[in-house]
Amino acid sequence: MLLVLFAALLHATWNALVKSSSDKFLTAIVLCLAAGLIALPTLWFLPPPALACWPYLAASTVVHVVYFMLVASGYRNADMSFIYPLMRGSAPLVTALLAVALLGETLGVGGWMGVSLLCAGVIALALDGRRAFGVSRRTWWIGIGNAVIIVLYTLIDGAGVRAAGNAFSYAMWLFALIALPMLAIGCVLRGRAMIALPPAAWGRGFVAGLCGVATYGIALWAMTQAPIALVAALRETAVLFGTAIAAVMLHEKFGGMRWVAAGLMVAGAVALKLP
Repeated sequence: MLLVLFAALLHATWNALVKSSSDKFLTAIVLCLAAGLIALPTLWFLPPPALACWPYLAASTVVHVVYFMLVASGYRNADMSFIYPLMRGSAPLVTALLAVALLGETLGVGGWMGVSLLCAGVIALALDGRRAFGVSRRTWWIGIGNAVIIVLYTLIDGAGVRAAGNAFSYAMWLFALIALPMLAIGCVLRGRAMIALPPAAWGRGFVAGLCGVATYGIALWAMTQAPIALVAALRETAVLFGTAIAAVMLHEKFGGMRWVAAGLMVAGAVALKLP
């Protein structure tokens, strides 16, 4: 549980790095390139993933490319305290339902209570952000759309990592594969801008990539030890960290509704431990 919470903090951190950058799209590209470069040397020391997981790796690569593009688009149009909870908060309950329906997993009363409370908390955060900042309908749908993408890659990778036989091998291959199409997209759309990026921007992207590798590697390992729905739901506590970072470091507003939502999420995290 503590490792998954640490992974949630790392997830919020790399999102804050993307949001605080001057060019969200290029930072997302650099993040993925850095993650791929970090992952590449480890492939020599990890056992190759089982053949059965390669269709999952291919599907997850495509889904993750869409995910990072939507993340960059969302942060160009709204505050982190709105779009981050919306992206993360709409996903857990759908993930839980699909994991039960498609993968045959079961949740107890505590599990369903925790998922529901977490969803209520993060959706309250998103609604409060929309009320406070009046973001466009397009931005709202970007957040909802990326929530669906999160559900897809959670289920794909949850099944894929179990078929791979080694969680870290699967994760490192995934990051290496994602870097290839992201590099191609960056070169086609913003090739000159990528070359002109200052060292500080590459450093920011490298730190974000390191956080991304660590957070998802921990999450995939956890999915081999516990039900996918519970791991996915507990990861949503990243919204607590993300909202705090947005308030303190990005100077976004943090009103009373946010504290209510935070309380709901803490209650949800506790309920996940109940039978």
